[in-house]
Amino acid sequence: MTSEQITLFSLMGGVLALLVWGRYRYDLVAFGALALGLLLGVVPKDQAFSGFGHSAVIIIALVLIVSKALSLSGAIELLTRSLIRSDRSVGMHITAMAGIGAGLSAFMNNVAALALLMPVDMQAASKARRSPALSLMPLSFATILGGMVTMIGTPTNIVIAQFREGALGAPYKMFDFAPVGLACALAGIAYIALIGWRLIPAEPAGHNSPEDLENLEGYVVEVGVPASSLAIGQTVRELFPIADENDVQVLGLIRRGKRLAGFAAGEVVRKGDVLVVEAGPEAVEQFAGALKLSYSASAKHTGALAATLSMIEAVVPAGARIENRSALDVRLLYRHGVMLMGISRQGKRFRDRVRRVNIKAGDVLLLMGPQDQIADVVNWMGCMPLAERGLQVTQRDKAGLAIAIFGTAIVLASFGVVYLPVALAACVVLYVLLKIISLSQIYDAVEWPVIVLLASLIPIGAALETSGGTAHIAEAIVFVTDGLPVVAVLVIVMIVTMTLSDMLNNVATVLVAAPVAVDVAGRLGVNPDPLLMAVAVGASCAFLTPIGHKNNTIIMGPGGYRFGDYWRLGLLLEVIIVVIATPLILVFWPL
Repeated sequence: MTSEQITLFSLMGGVLALLVWGRYRYDLVAFGALALGLLLGVVPKDQAFSGFGHSAVIIIALVLIVSKALSLSGAIELLTRSLIRSDRSVGMHITAMAGIGAGLSAFMNNVAALALLMPVDMQAASKARRSPALSLMPLSFATILGGMVTMIGTPTNIVIAQFREGALGAPYKMFDFAPVGLACALAGIAYIALIGWRLIPAEPAGHNSPEDLENLEGYVVEVGVPASSLAIGQTVRELFPIADENDVQVLGLIRRGKRLAGFAAGEVVRKGDVLVVEAGPEAVEQFAGALKLSYSASAKHTGALAATLSMIEAVVPAGARIENRSALDVRLLYRHGVMLMGISRQGKRFRDRVRRVNIKAGDVLLLMGPQDQIADVVNWMGCMPLAERGLQVTQRDKAGLAIAIFGTAIVLASFGVVYLPVALAACVVLYVLLKIISLSQIYDAVEWPVIVLLASLIPIGAALETSGGTAHIAEAIVFVTDGLPVVAVLVIVMIVTMTLSDMLNNVATVLVAAPVAVDVAGRLGVNPDPLLMAVAVGASCAFLTPIGHKNNTIIMGPGGYRFGDYWRLGLLLEVIIVVIATPLILVFWPL
Protein backbone atom coordinates (compact mmCIF):
# COMPACT_ATOMS: atom_id res chain seq x y z
CA MET A 1 0.00 0.00 0.00
CA THR A 2 1.45 3.37 -1.02
CA SER A 3 1.86 6.39 1.24
CA GLU A 4 -0.82 8.21 -0.79
CA GLN A 5 -3.30 5.40 -0.17
CA ILE A 6 -2.46 5.31 3.54
CA THR A 7 -3.01 9.09 3.77
CA LEU A 8 -6.34 8.89 1.95
CA PHE A 9 -7.53 5.96 4.05
CA SER A 10 -6.56 7.86 7.20
CA LEU A 11 -8.33 10.97 5.94
CA MET A 12 -11.51 9.10 5.05
CA GLY A 13 -11.36 7.14 8.31
CA GLY A 14 -11.12 10.41 10.23
CA VAL A 15 -14.12 11.77 8.34
CA LEU A 16 -16.21 8.70 9.14
CA ALA A 17 -15.18 8.78 12.80
CA LEU A 18 -16.12 12.46 13.14
CA LEU A 19 -19.43 11.88 11.37
CA VAL A 20 -20.28 9.02 13.74
CA TRP A 21 -19.22 11.14 16.74
CA GLY A 22 -21.48 13.97 15.58
CA ARG A 23 -19.70 16.65 17.58
CA TYR A 24 -19.08 18.79 14.50
CA ARG A 25 -21.47 19.44 11.65
CA TYR A 26 -20.99 17.13 8.69
CA ASP A 27 -20.40 19.88 6.11
CA LEU A 28 -17.59 21.35 8.25
CA VAL A 29 -16.03 17.90 8.64
CA ALA A 30 -16.17 17.19 4.89
CA PHE A 31 -14.85 20.57 3.80
CA GLY A 32 -12.10 20.41 6.43
CA ALA A 33 -11.09 17.00 5.09
CA LEU A 34 -10.99 18.40 1.54
CA ALA A 35 -8.76 21.28 2.66
CA LEU A 36 -6.47 18.88 4.53
CA GLY A 37 -6.30 16.59 1.48
CA LEU A 38 -5.17 19.57 -0.61
CA LEU A 39 -2.52 20.56 1.93
CA LEU A 40 -1.20 16.99 2.06
CA GLY A 41 -1.15 16.78 -1.74
CA VAL A 42 -3.37 13.69 -2.02
CA VAL A 43 -6.22 15.58 -3.71
CA PRO A 44 -5.18 17.18 -7.03
CA LYS A 45 -5.51 20.96 -7.06
CA ASP A 46 -7.28 20.99 -10.41
CA GLN A 47 -9.93 18.61 -8.99
CA ALA A 48 -10.32 20.22 -5.57
CA PHE A 49 -13.59 22.01 -6.19
CA SER A 50 -14.89 19.93 -9.07
CA GLY A 51 -17.55 18.52 -6.75
CA PHE A 52 -19.40 21.83 -6.65
CA GLY A 53 -20.04 21.54 -10.38
CA HIS A 54 -20.80 17.82 -10.31
CA SER A 55 -24.12 16.89 -11.90
CA ALA A 56 -25.27 15.05 -8.75
CA VAL A 57 -24.82 18.21 -6.67
CA ILE A 58 -26.71 20.32 -9.22
CA ILE A 59 -29.61 17.83 -9.44
CA ILE A 60 -29.98 17.65 -5.64
CA ALA A 61 -30.10 21.45 -5.37
CA LEU A 62 -32.68 21.70 -8.17
CA VAL A 63 -34.87 18.97 -6.65
CA LEU A 64 -34.91 20.87 -3.34
CA ILE A 65 -35.98 24.06 -5.11
CA VAL A 66 -38.73 22.29 -7.07
CA SER A 67 -39.98 20.68 -3.85
CA LYS A 68 -40.21 24.08 -2.19
CA ALA A 69 -42.07 25.54 -5.16
CA LEU A 70 -44.61 22.70 -5.18
CA SER A 71 -45.21 23.38 -1.50
CA LEU A 72 -45.65 27.12 -2.06
CA SER A 73 -48.07 26.53 -4.93
CA GLY A 74 -50.51 24.72 -2.64
CA ALA A 75 -50.34 21.50 -4.65
CA ILE A 76 -49.42 19.35 -1.67
CA GLU A 77 -51.90 21.04 0.66
CA LEU A 78 -54.79 20.27 -1.71
CA LEU A 79 -53.76 16.63 -1.81
CA THR A 80 -53.40 16.16 1.92
CA ARG A 81 -56.57 18.01 2.87
CA SER A 82 -58.65 15.91 0.50
CA LEU A 83 -57.24 12.56 1.59
CA ILE A 84 -56.54 12.87 5.33
CA ARG A 85 -59.34 12.36 7.87
CA SER A 86 -59.08 12.16 11.65
CA ASP A 87 -61.92 9.62 12.08
CA ARG A 88 -59.94 6.69 10.66
CA SER A 89 -58.51 3.91 12.78
CA VAL A 90 -54.81 4.11 13.58
CA GLY A 91 -53.96 1.44 11.01
CA MET A 92 -56.01 3.09 8.26
CA HIS A 93 -54.60 6.51 9.10
CA ILE A 94 -51.04 5.21 8.94
CA THR A 95 -51.78 3.47 5.64
CA ALA A 96 -53.14 6.68 4.13
CA MET A 97 -50.36 8.91 5.48
CA ALA A 98 -47.65 6.42 4.56
CA GLY A 99 -49.02 6.02 1.04
CA ILE A 100 -49.20 9.78 0.48
CA GLY A 101 -45.77 10.31 2.05
CA ALA A 102 -44.15 7.61 -0.08
CA GLY A 103 -45.87 8.91 -3.22
CA LEU A 104 -44.69 12.46 -2.62
CA SER A 105 -41.17 11.32 -1.75
CA ALA A 106 -40.84 9.53 -5.06
CA PHE A 107 -40.94 12.87 -6.89
CA MET A 108 -39.69 15.38 -4.35
CA ASN A 109 -37.09 15.49 -1.61
CA ASN A 110 -38.20 13.15 1.18
CA VAL A 111 -37.28 15.67 3.89
CA ALA A 112 -39.57 18.21 2.22
CA ALA A 113 -42.34 15.60 2.03
CA LEU A 114 -42.08 14.94 5.76
CA ALA A 115 -42.02 18.67 6.51
CA LEU A 116 -45.31 19.07 4.64
CA LEU A 117 -47.07 16.06 6.15
CA MET A 118 -45.89 16.13 9.76
CA PRO A 119 -48.17 19.02 10.82
CA VAL A 120 -51.10 17.31 9.08
CA ASP A 121 -50.35 14.05 10.92
CA MET A 122 -50.06 15.77 14.30
CA GLN A 123 -53.32 17.67 13.73
CA ALA A 124 -55.08 14.41 12.87
CA ALA A 125 -53.66 12.81 16.01
CA SER A 126 -54.89 15.75 18.09
CA LYS A 127 -58.42 15.50 16.69
CA ALA A 128 -58.47 11.74 17.21
CA ARG A 129 -57.15 12.13 20.78
CA ARG A 130 -54.27 9.72 20.29
CA SER A 131 -50.50 9.95 20.53
CA PRO A 132 -48.59 11.35 17.55
CA ALA A 133 -45.82 8.89 18.46
CA LEU A 134 -47.90 6.09 16.93
CA SER A 135 -47.88 7.66 13.46
CA LEU A 136 -44.86 9.98 13.18
CA MET A 137 -42.26 7.20 12.96
CA PRO A 138 -44.29 5.27 10.35
CA LEU A 139 -44.65 8.50 8.36
CA SER A 140 -40.90 9.17 8.51
CA PHE A 141 -40.06 5.62 7.43
CA ALA A 142 -42.62 5.78 4.60
CA THR A 143 -41.11 8.97 3.17
CA ILE A 144 -37.68 7.30 3.24
CA LEU A 145 -39.10 4.23 1.47
CA GLY A 146 -40.81 6.36 -1.18
CA GLY A 147 -37.53 8.00 -2.09
CA MET A 148 -36.23 4.62 -3.31
CA VAL A 149 -38.67 4.51 -6.22
CA THR A 150 -37.18 7.14 -8.56
CA MET A 151 -33.82 8.72 -9.24
CA ILE A 152 -34.82 12.09 -7.76
CA GLY A 153 -36.58 10.69 -4.70
CA THR A 154 -33.46 10.63 -2.55
CA PRO A 155 -29.95 12.09 -2.88
CA THR A 156 -28.46 8.59 -2.66
CA ASN A 157 -30.12 7.53 -5.93
CA ILE A 158 -28.95 10.72 -7.62
CA VAL A 159 -25.38 10.11 -6.51
CA ILE A 160 -25.50 6.43 -7.58
CA ALA A 161 -26.96 7.38 -10.99
CA GLN A 162 -24.26 9.95 -11.67
CA PHE A 163 -21.51 7.68 -10.33
CA ARG A 164 -22.58 5.00 -12.82
CA GLU A 165 -22.14 7.49 -15.65
CA GLY A 166 -18.51 8.01 -14.69
CA ALA A 167 -17.82 4.34 -13.97
CA LEU A 168 -19.79 2.58 -16.71
CA GLY A 169 -20.45 5.29 -19.30
CA ALA A 170 -24.17 5.97 -18.77
CA PRO A 171 -26.23 7.08 -15.76
CA TYR A 172 -29.30 5.34 -14.44
CA LYS A 173 -32.54 6.74 -15.82
CA MET A 174 -35.42 8.21 -13.84
CA PHE A 175 -37.34 4.97 -13.26
CA ASP A 176 -34.52 2.42 -13.32
CA PHE A 177 -34.84 2.21 -9.54
CA ALA A 178 -38.61 1.62 -9.66
CA PRO A 179 -38.82 -2.19 -10.10
CA VAL A 180 -36.89 -2.80 -6.89
CA GLY A 181 -37.72 0.42 -5.03
CA LEU A 182 -41.47 0.25 -5.58
CA ALA A 183 -41.71 -3.35 -4.36
CA CYS A 184 -39.64 -2.49 -1.27
CA ALA A 185 -41.78 0.57 -0.59
CA LEU A 186 -45.06 -1.35 -0.91
CA ALA A 187 -43.84 -4.23 1.27
CA GLY A 188 -42.44 -1.79 3.82
CA ILE A 189 -45.64 0.24 4.03
CA ALA A 190 -47.73 -2.93 4.38
CA TYR A 191 -45.51 -4.06 7.28
CA ILE A 192 -45.62 -0.63 8.94
CA ALA A 193 -49.40 -0.27 8.65
CA LEU A 194 -50.33 -3.81 9.67
CA ILE A 195 -47.71 -4.77 12.24
CA GLY A 196 -44.89 -2.28 12.64
CA TRP A 197 -46.68 0.59 14.37
CA ARG A 198 -47.74 -1.80 17.15
CA LEU A 199 -44.04 -2.30 18.02
CA ILE A 200 -43.57 1.38 18.88
CA PRO A 201 -43.33 1.75 22.67
CA ALA A 202 -46.69 2.65 24.18
CA GLU A 203 -45.09 5.31 26.37
CA PRO A 204 -42.23 7.10 24.56
CA ALA A 205 -40.00 9.40 26.56
CA GLY A 206 -41.82 12.60 25.68
CA HIS A 207 -45.37 13.82 25.19
CA ASN A 208 -47.56 10.84 24.47
CA SER A 209 -50.89 11.04 26.25
CA PRO A 210 -53.97 12.46 24.52
CA GLU A 211 -53.95 15.41 26.89
CA ASP A 212 -50.50 16.36 25.59
CA LEU A 213 -51.35 16.45 21.92
CA GLU A 214 -52.43 20.01 21.40
CA ASN A 215 -49.59 21.53 23.40
CA LEU A 216 -46.50 19.46 23.84
CA GLU A 217 -45.38 19.00 27.44
CA GLY A 218 -41.90 19.00 28.92
CA TYR A 219 -40.76 22.55 28.17
CA VAL A 220 -38.41 24.25 30.60
CA VAL A 221 -39.69 27.84 30.69
CA GLU A 222 -38.60 30.98 32.50
CA VAL A 223 -41.25 33.40 33.82
CA GLY A 224 -40.34 36.73 35.37
CA VAL A 225 -41.71 38.34 38.55
CA PRO A 226 -42.72 41.97 37.85
CA ALA A 227 -43.61 44.46 40.59
CA SER A 228 -47.32 43.66 40.28
CA SER A 229 -46.93 39.89 40.69
CA LEU A 230 -48.94 38.08 43.38
CA ALA A 231 -45.94 35.79 43.93
CA ILE A 232 -43.90 38.50 45.66
CA GLY A 233 -43.54 37.85 49.39
CA GLN A 234 -44.39 34.15 49.11
CA THR A 235 -41.86 31.36 49.33
CA VAL A 236 -41.32 29.13 46.32
CA ARG A 237 -42.85 26.26 48.34
CA GLU A 238 -46.05 28.28 48.82
CA LEU A 239 -46.39 28.49 45.03
CA PHE A 240 -46.48 24.71 44.61
CA PRO A 241 -50.28 24.31 45.16
CA ILE A 242 -51.21 26.82 42.43
CA ALA A 243 -48.55 25.29 40.21
CA ASP A 244 -50.13 21.86 40.70
CA GLU A 245 -53.56 23.26 39.83
CA ASN A 246 -52.22 24.42 36.47
CA ASP A 247 -50.11 21.31 35.70
CA VAL A 248 -46.89 23.25 36.20
CA GLN A 249 -43.79 22.06 38.06
CA VAL A 250 -41.57 24.70 39.64
CA LEU A 251 -37.93 23.71 39.11
CA GLY A 252 -36.09 26.62 40.69
CA LEU A 253 -35.45 30.33 41.07
CA ILE A 254 -33.05 32.69 39.29
CA ARG A 255 -31.95 35.87 41.07
CA ARG A 256 -29.65 38.50 39.55
CA GLY A 257 -28.88 36.16 36.68
CA LYS A 258 -27.79 33.22 38.85
CA ARG A 259 -29.68 29.99 39.49
CA LEU A 260 -30.17 29.37 43.22
CA ALA A 261 -29.23 25.94 44.53
CA GLY A 262 -31.81 23.13 44.40
CA PHE A 263 -35.47 24.03 44.11
CA ALA A 264 -34.98 27.07 46.39
CA ALA A 265 -38.23 26.03 48.06
CA GLY A 266 -37.64 28.16 51.14
CA GLU A 267 -36.64 31.32 49.26
CA VAL A 268 -39.01 34.29 49.37
CA VAL A 269 -39.87 35.49 45.86
CA ARG A 270 -38.79 39.08 45.12
CA LYS A 271 -39.41 41.59 42.36
CA GLY A 272 -37.13 40.86 39.39
CA ASP A 273 -36.72 37.17 40.18
CA VAL A 274 -37.24 34.56 37.49
CA LEU A 275 -39.09 31.30 38.18
CA VAL A 276 -37.96 28.21 36.25
CA VAL A 277 -40.93 25.94 35.52
CA GLU A 278 -41.69 22.87 33.44
CA ALA A 279 -45.00 22.93 31.57
CA GLY A 280 -46.75 23.07 28.23
CA PRO A 281 -47.61 26.38 26.53
CA GLU A 282 -51.22 26.51 27.71
CA ALA A 283 -50.36 25.48 31.26
CA VAL A 284 -47.59 28.04 31.68
CA GLU A 285 -49.85 30.77 30.35
CA GLN A 286 -52.53 29.90 32.92
CA PHE A 287 -49.91 29.81 35.68
CA ALA A 288 -48.47 33.17 34.59
CA GLY A 289 -51.93 34.70 34.48
CA ALA A 290 -52.87 33.40 37.94
CA LEU A 291 -49.79 34.96 39.57
CA LYS A 292 -49.45 37.95 37.21
CA LEU A 293 -46.07 36.77 36.02
CA SER A 294 -44.34 37.82 32.81
CA TYR A 295 -42.28 36.06 30.19
CA SER A 296 -39.32 38.27 30.99
CA ALA A 297 -38.26 40.24 34.02
CA SER A 298 -37.56 43.33 31.90
CA ALA A 299 -40.11 46.09 31.55
CA LYS A 300 -40.06 45.76 27.79
CA HIS A 301 -41.67 42.30 27.93
CA THR A 302 -43.78 42.42 31.09
CA GLY A 303 -47.29 41.05 31.32
CA ALA A 304 -48.86 37.85 30.12
CA LEU A 305 -49.41 37.13 26.46
CA ALA A 306 -50.68 40.17 24.62
CA ALA A 307 -53.25 40.02 21.85
CA THR A 308 -50.61 40.86 19.22
CA LEU A 309 -48.32 38.04 20.35
CA SER A 310 -48.61 34.37 19.63
CA MET A 311 -46.81 31.17 20.59
CA ILE A 312 -45.61 28.55 18.18
CA GLU A 313 -43.90 25.17 18.52
CA ALA A 314 -41.18 24.26 16.04
CA VAL A 315 -38.87 21.28 15.61
CA VAL A 316 -35.18 21.75 14.82
CA PRO A 317 -33.94 19.64 11.87
CA ALA A 318 -30.28 18.80 11.31
CA GLY A 319 -28.52 21.68 9.60
CA ALA A 320 -30.87 24.37 10.87
CA ARG A 321 -29.34 27.81 11.34
CA ILE A 322 -29.89 27.66 15.09
CA GLU A 323 -28.49 24.14 15.54
CA ASN A 324 -25.57 24.07 18.02
CA ARG A 325 -26.23 27.73 18.85
CA SER A 326 -28.25 29.38 21.59
CA ALA A 327 -30.96 32.01 21.35
CA LEU A 328 -28.44 34.51 22.68
CA ASP A 329 -25.91 33.55 20.01
CA VAL A 330 -28.33 34.48 17.22
CA ARG A 331 -29.73 37.42 19.24
CA LEU A 332 -33.21 36.05 18.67
CA LEU A 333 -35.00 38.50 20.94
CA TYR A 334 -33.08 41.67 20.18
CA ARG A 335 -32.82 41.27 16.41
CA HIS A 336 -36.11 39.54 15.66
CA GLY A 337 -38.38 40.31 18.61
CA VAL A 338 -39.03 36.60 19.23
CA MET A 339 -38.46 35.01 22.63
CA LEU A 340 -37.36 31.42 23.20
CA MET A 341 -39.66 30.38 26.05
CA GLY A 342 -38.83 26.72 26.36
CA ILE A 343 -37.05 23.70 24.97
CA SER A 344 -38.28 20.11 24.91
CA ARG A 345 -35.56 17.48 24.56
CA GLN A 346 -36.92 14.03 25.53
CA GLY A 347 -37.73 15.19 29.06
CA LYS A 348 -34.25 16.58 29.79
CA ARG A 349 -34.06 19.51 32.18
CA PHE A 350 -31.51 22.24 31.68
CA ARG A 351 -29.35 23.71 34.38
CA ASP A 352 -28.35 26.67 32.21
CA ARG A 353 -30.63 29.55 31.36
CA VAL A 354 -32.99 28.51 28.55
CA ARG A 355 -31.72 31.24 26.25
CA ARG A 356 -28.14 30.05 26.79
CA VAL A 357 -28.79 26.38 25.98
CA ASN A 358 -27.23 25.17 22.73
CA ILE A 359 -30.05 23.92 20.50
CA LYS A 360 -29.73 20.37 19.12
CA ALA A 361 -31.32 18.68 16.12
CA GLY A 362 -34.58 17.07 17.21
CA ASP A 363 -35.34 19.67 19.89
CA VAL A 364 -38.82 21.20 19.99
CA LEU A 365 -38.77 24.92 20.69
CA LEU A 366 -41.54 27.00 22.21
CA LEU A 367 -41.34 30.51 20.76
CA MET A 368 -43.31 33.68 21.42
CA GLY A 369 -43.37 36.75 19.21
CA PRO A 370 -45.44 39.12 17.05
CA GLN A 371 -48.19 37.21 15.31
CA ASP A 372 -47.35 38.64 11.89
CA GLN A 373 -43.62 37.94 12.15
CA ILE A 374 -43.09 34.74 14.10
CA ALA A 375 -43.65 32.40 11.14
CA ASP A 376 -40.98 34.21 9.14
CA VAL A 377 -38.55 34.04 12.06
CA VAL A 378 -39.14 30.29 12.43
CA ASN A 379 -38.37 29.91 8.73
CA TRP A 380 -35.22 32.05 9.11
CA MET A 381 -34.05 29.80 11.94
CA GLY A 382 -34.43 26.80 9.64
CA CYS A 383 -37.04 25.17 11.89
CA MET A 384 -40.32 23.46 11.05
CA PRO A 385 -43.57 24.57 12.76
CA LEU A 386 -45.65 21.80 14.29
CA ALA A 387 -48.92 23.65 13.73
CA GLU A 388 -50.73 24.14 10.44
CA ARG A 389 -48.67 26.59 8.42
CA GLY A 390 -51.17 28.83 6.68
CA LEU A 391 -48.48 31.34 5.70
CA GLN A 392 -46.52 28.66 3.86
CA VAL A 393 -49.07 28.03 1.09
CA THR A 394 -50.35 31.22 -0.52
CA GLN A 395 -50.88 30.56 -4.24
CA ARG A 396 -53.45 27.79 -4.46
CA ASP A 397 -54.61 29.02 -7.87
CA LYS A 398 -51.21 28.02 -9.30
CA ALA A 399 -51.18 24.48 -7.93
CA GLY A 400 -52.30 22.85 -11.19
CA LEU A 401 -49.82 24.87 -13.22
CA ALA A 402 -46.94 23.96 -10.92
CA ILE A 403 -47.79 20.26 -11.14
CA ALA A 404 -48.12 20.41 -14.95
CA ILE A 405 -44.71 22.05 -15.37
CA PHE A 406 -43.01 19.57 -13.05
CA GLY A 407 -44.76 16.61 -14.69
CA THR A 408 -43.66 17.76 -18.13
CA ALA A 409 -40.06 18.09 -16.97
CA ILE A 410 -40.09 14.58 -15.50
CA VAL A 411 -41.62 13.03 -18.62
CA LEU A 412 -39.13 14.74 -20.95
CA ALA A 413 -36.21 13.68 -18.76
CA SER A 414 -37.52 10.11 -18.40
CA PHE A 415 -37.68 9.58 -22.17
CA GLY A 416 -34.26 11.14 -22.71
CA VAL A 417 -35.60 14.13 -24.63
CA VAL A 418 -33.95 16.56 -22.21
CA TYR A 419 -31.02 16.00 -19.84
CA LEU A 420 -32.45 15.82 -16.30
CA PRO A 421 -30.53 18.81 -14.83
CA VAL A 422 -31.61 20.93 -17.80
CA ALA A 423 -35.26 19.85 -17.40
CA LEU A 424 -35.24 20.66 -13.69
CA ALA A 425 -33.45 23.97 -14.28
CA ALA A 426 -36.06 24.96 -16.89
CA CYS A 427 -38.77 24.01 -14.38
CA VAL A 428 -37.22 26.31 -11.75
CA VAL A 429 -36.90 29.18 -14.25
CA LEU A 430 -40.58 28.88 -15.17
CA TYR A 431 -41.55 28.81 -11.49
CA VAL A 432 -39.66 32.06 -10.95
CA LEU A 433 -41.14 33.73 -14.04
CA LEU A 434 -44.64 32.70 -12.97
CA LYS A 435 -43.91 33.98 -9.44
CA ILE A 436 -44.57 30.61 -7.83
CA ILE A 437 -41.27 30.94 -5.97
CA SER A 438 -39.10 34.00 -5.40
CA LEU A 439 -35.34 34.26 -5.86
CA SER A 440 -34.80 34.58 -2.11
CA GLN A 441 -36.90 31.46 -1.49
CA ILE A 442 -34.75 29.57 -3.99
CA TYR A 443 -31.65 30.14 -1.90
CA ASP A 444 -33.52 29.27 1.29
CA ALA A 445 -34.79 26.01 -0.23
CA VAL A 446 -31.33 24.58 -0.89
CA GLU A 447 -29.86 22.55 1.98
CA TRP A 448 -26.38 24.02 1.73
CA PRO A 449 -24.79 21.71 4.34
CA VAL A 450 -25.75 18.70 2.18
CA ILE A 451 -24.39 20.43 -0.92
CA VAL A 452 -21.08 21.21 0.79
CA LEU A 453 -20.85 17.66 2.17
CA LEU A 454 -21.33 16.05 -1.22
CA ALA A 455 -19.17 18.53 -3.14
CA SER A 456 -16.32 18.11 -0.64
CA LEU A 457 -16.36 14.30 -0.51
CA ILE A 458 -16.57 13.76 -4.28
CA PRO A 459 -12.93 14.83 -4.94
CA ILE A 460 -11.70 12.78 -1.95
CA GLY A 461 -13.61 9.72 -3.16
CA ALA A 462 -12.25 10.21 -6.67
CA ALA A 463 -8.69 10.47 -5.33
CA LEU A 464 -9.17 7.30 -3.27
CA GLU A 465 -10.42 5.45 -6.34
CA THR A 466 -7.66 6.80 -8.62
CA SER A 467 -4.96 5.84 -6.14
CA GLY A 468 -6.22 2.27 -6.02
CA GLY A 469 -7.56 2.52 -2.48
CA THR A 470 -11.05 1.24 -3.30
CA ALA A 471 -9.45 -1.68 -5.13
CA HIS A 472 -7.78 -2.72 -1.85
CA ILE A 473 -11.16 -2.66 -0.07
CA ALA A 474 -12.75 -4.69 -2.87
CA GLU A 475 -9.89 -7.18 -2.73
CA ALA A 476 -10.43 -7.61 1.01
CA ILE A 477 -14.18 -8.20 0.55
CA VAL A 478 -13.54 -10.80 -2.17
CA PHE A 479 -10.96 -12.50 0.05
CA VAL A 480 -13.30 -12.64 3.07
CA THR A 481 -16.20 -13.98 0.97
CA ASP A 482 -14.08 -16.45 -0.97
CA GLY A 483 -16.10 -19.58 -1.69
CA LEU A 484 -19.46 -17.92 -1.14
CA PRO A 485 -21.91 -17.51 -4.04
CA VAL A 486 -22.09 -14.09 -5.67
CA VAL A 487 -25.61 -13.65 -4.28
CA ALA A 488 -24.19 -13.84 -0.76
CA VAL A 489 -21.65 -11.16 -1.64
CA LEU A 490 -24.49 -8.95 -2.90
CA VAL A 491 -26.40 -9.43 0.36
CA ILE A 492 -23.30 -8.67 2.41
CA VAL A 493 -22.68 -5.45 0.44
CA MET A 494 -26.31 -4.41 1.04
CA ILE A 495 -26.20 -5.16 4.78
CA VAL A 496 -22.84 -3.42 5.28
CA THR A 497 -24.17 -0.36 3.44
CA MET A 498 -27.32 -0.38 5.58
CA THR A 499 -25.21 -0.52 8.73
CA LEU A 500 -23.07 2.41 7.60
CA SER A 501 -26.17 4.39 6.64
CA ASP A 502 -27.62 3.93 10.13
CA MET A 503 -24.55 5.68 11.53
CA LEU A 504 -23.51 8.11 8.78
CA ASN A 505 -25.11 10.56 6.42
CA ASN A 506 -26.51 8.42 3.58
CA VAL A 507 -24.79 10.51 0.89
CA ALA A 508 -21.42 9.92 2.57
CA THR A 509 -22.25 6.21 2.73
CA VAL A 510 -22.86 6.05 -1.04
CA LEU A 511 -19.64 7.88 -1.84
CA VAL A 512 -17.72 5.26 0.15
CA ALA A 513 -19.65 2.15 -0.93
CA ALA A 514 -20.34 2.74 -4.66
CA PRO A 515 -16.70 2.60 -5.88
CA VAL A 516 -16.11 -0.49 -3.75
CA ALA A 517 -19.16 -2.20 -5.29
CA VAL A 518 -17.87 -1.60 -8.81
CA ASP A 519 -14.41 -2.92 -7.89
CA VAL A 520 -15.91 -6.02 -6.24
CA ALA A 521 -17.97 -6.70 -9.38
CA GLY A 522 -14.84 -6.38 -11.52
CA ARG A 523 -12.90 -8.86 -9.39
CA LEU A 524 -15.78 -11.33 -9.43
CA GLY A 525 -16.29 -10.87 -13.15
CA VAL A 526 -19.98 -9.99 -12.84
CA ASN A 527 -22.25 -7.14 -13.91
CA PRO A 528 -21.68 -4.19 -11.51
CA ASP A 529 -25.31 -3.01 -11.73
CA PRO A 530 -26.69 -5.51 -9.15
CA LEU A 531 -24.06 -4.44 -6.61
CA LEU A 532 -24.69 -0.75 -7.32
CA MET A 533 -28.41 -1.34 -6.79
CA ALA A 534 -27.62 -3.13 -3.53
CA VAL A 535 -25.70 -0.04 -2.42
CA ALA A 536 -28.60 2.21 -3.47
CA VAL A 537 -31.10 0.16 -1.47
CA GLY A 538 -28.83 -0.19 1.56
CA ALA A 539 -27.93 3.51 1.69
CA SER A 540 -31.60 4.53 1.60
CA CYS A 541 -32.59 2.22 4.46
CA ALA A 542 -31.56 3.97 7.66
CA PHE A 543 -34.24 2.77 10.08
CA LEU A 544 -32.35 1.76 13.24
CA THR A 545 -31.28 5.13 14.65
CA PRO A 546 -32.43 8.76 14.71
CA ILE A 547 -29.13 9.92 13.20
CA GLY A 548 -29.00 7.87 10.00
CA HIS A 549 -31.53 10.00 8.14
CA LYS A 550 -32.60 13.58 8.71
CA ASN A 551 -36.29 12.58 8.77
CA ASN A 552 -35.67 10.33 11.78
CA THR A 553 -33.99 13.22 13.60
CA ILE A 554 -36.85 15.60 12.83
CA ILE A 555 -39.53 13.39 14.41
CA MET A 556 -37.53 12.53 17.53
CA GLY A 557 -38.67 15.58 19.52
CA PRO A 558 -42.33 15.80 18.40
CA GLY A 559 -42.77 12.05 18.83
CA GLY A 560 -40.99 11.90 22.16
CA TYR A 561 -38.84 9.01 20.94
CA ARG A 562 -35.74 7.65 22.62
CA PHE A 563 -32.64 6.67 20.65
CA GLY A 564 -33.46 3.00 21.20
CA ASP A 565 -37.07 3.23 19.99
CA TYR A 566 -36.22 3.20 16.29
CA TRP A 567 -34.82 -0.32 15.99
CA ARG A 568 -38.07 -1.82 17.33
CA LEU A 569 -39.87 -0.80 14.16
CA GLY A 570 -36.82 -0.56 11.91
CA LEU A 571 -34.97 -3.84 12.42
CA LEU A 572 -37.62 -6.12 10.93
CA LEU A 573 -38.22 -3.52 8.21
CA GLU A 574 -34.57 -3.71 7.15
CA VAL A 575 -34.78 -7.52 7.13
CA ILE A 576 -37.88 -7.33 4.91
CA ILE A 577 -36.10 -4.94 2.54
CA VAL A 578 -33.14 -7.31 2.18
CA VAL A 579 -35.45 -10.30 1.55
CA ILE A 580 -37.55 -8.40 -1.03
CA ALA A 581 -34.75 -6.49 -2.75
CA THR A 582 -32.25 -9.32 -3.28
CA PRO A 583 -34.28 -11.52 -5.69
CA LEU A 584 -35.73 -8.50 -7.48
CA ILE A 585 -32.28 -7.06 -8.10
CA LEU A 586 -31.20 -10.38 -9.58
CA VAL A 587 -34.30 -10.50 -11.81
CA PHE A 588 -34.10 -6.95 -13.18
CA TRP A 589 -30.29 -6.60 -13.03
CA PRO A 590 -28.90 -10.10 -13.73
CA LEU A 591 -25.35 -10.94 -12.69
